Amino acid sequence: MKGTAAAGTELVLDVFKLNGLVLAAGDRLAGAEGLTSARWQVLGAIALAREPLPVPRIARRMGLTRQSVQASVNRLVDDGMVTTRPNDGHARSPLFDLTDHGAAAYERLSVAQEEWIGALTADLRAEDLRAASRVLRSLSVRLTSGSPSHVQEHVETKGTSA
Repeated sequence: MKGTAAAGTELVLDVFKLNGLVLAAGDRLAGAEGLTSARWQVLGAIALAREPLPVPRIARRMGLTRQSVQASVNRLVDDGMVTTRPNDGHARSPLFDLTDHGAAAYERLSVAQEEWIGALTADLRAEDLRAASRVLRSLSVRLTSGSPSHVQEHVETKGTSA
């Protein structure tokens, strides 16, 4: 493997490792509110949208499966952090919105997260962080544009050309 493929592989492996570490740290932070990283992500997707969202839109925004988002939403509803609203555009896909309890928990977690990220990135340059973010967003766009099974298509194409 040479050039960009090797660098890309190294980046993806680093992302896999970082993802695990971030989720574990997120579980510790979110645990103070009785949440997991997964439920915190869903709470955040709704909070940042500033409007009620259906499960499929939450899943797309967060790069998660609808099934995992549905499980998190169900738990957040049970915990009184999220409420269900009818969806005039799609009767079988209700909208989910934060309750006051959920909004307060999200706000407290946002403060804790900002302090944690501030300490974690204190000695890094903002422009380096922005550059890394641009690369990750670009890769996300490439993976989500076009076919939803981009990887499978590549494997099938490689297999038929041999």
